[in-house]
Amino acid sequence: MSNQKEIKNLKSFSTAAERFEGAHVLCPGCAHSIIVREILNATNDNLVVSAATGCLEVCTAIYPHTSWDCSWIHIGFENASTAIAGAESMHKALKRKGRIDVNQKDPKFVAFGGDGATYDIGFQWISGCFERGHNMMYVCLDNEVYANTGGQRSSSTPIGASATTSPAGSTSYGEKQNKKDILAIMAAHGAPYVAQVAPNKWKDMVKKIQTGFETEGPVFINAMSACTTEWKFPMHKTVEVSDLAVDSLVFPLYEIINGTELNITYRPKNIVPVRDYLAFQPRFKHLFKPEYAHIIEEWQRRVDAKWDYLQRREEARV
Repeated sequence: MSNQKEIKNLKSFSTAAERFEGAHVLCPGCAHSIIVREILNATNDNLVVSAATGCLEVCTAIYPHTSWDCSWIHIGFENASTAIAGAESMHKALKRKGRIDVNQKDPKFVAFGGDGATYDIGFQWISGCFERGHNMMYVCLDNEVYANTGGQRSSSTPIGASATTSPAGSTSYGEKQNKKDILAIMAAHGAPYVAQVAPNKWKDMVKKIQTGFETEGPVFINAMSACTTEWKFPMHKTVEVSDLAVDSLVFPLYEIINGTELNITYRPKNIVPVRDYLAFQPRFKHLFKPEYAHIIEEWQRRVDAKWDYLQRREEARV
């Protein structure tokens, strides 16, 4: 880690130059724009960014317009990670050859992908980048569904959610699988830094992003990104549903350093029941039928067990 005094002060955000402009057509209430704006504003260093095919790419670069006031490339659904790893490797090679001033500060290399491009289609590419140890940050904008292509389920879609390929109906309660634990998987690579963030807790998010930027090696950020279109909540309730996600512990906020040291970074003063989080989103409305009460009970058991596990992991290092 470098000197923390170099990190951009949170108070400067209100006057900082925007690197993610308003010239996009993301849905009103989409959390992607909140997250991306804060990530790009978290540093004064130059940035090189790649974006996988998905909501973010489709809605922020409609020719001849762009929202990106930094070096940016759109690449395939599966390989935003390898595109940015290639740029990072090229930068190192050019410095070795003397074609870039060795005294010039290196840019930050960042890749963005949705949960479909991260949990599923692009996972082996991300895993390879982390195994090779590229100095880069990968950010998953986790809205738990293939939102750009019709609302299909992904391996981030939680049990009981109704999606177009796992619809709830007279004989089904929707998605049958539990959400993949992507943060544990990435931590298992021995990555120097992985973390979960949510846009409603923006100070926690920015501090983690800044920690990631100051970390040498591959960094993984899983960002809870509420989707008003597929989660079906009112567009002006993005922060409220995000509050319910973290306060119910459905999406706990924590970090893992070097694959082992776990720190919980947000502990709700008043933990709300998981059912309150589910009730806020019509994608789960069918779970409130008597025949599906056991699914909500299973949700609560799993969330409680995960929270207990995280606390024991944190206590074990003290």
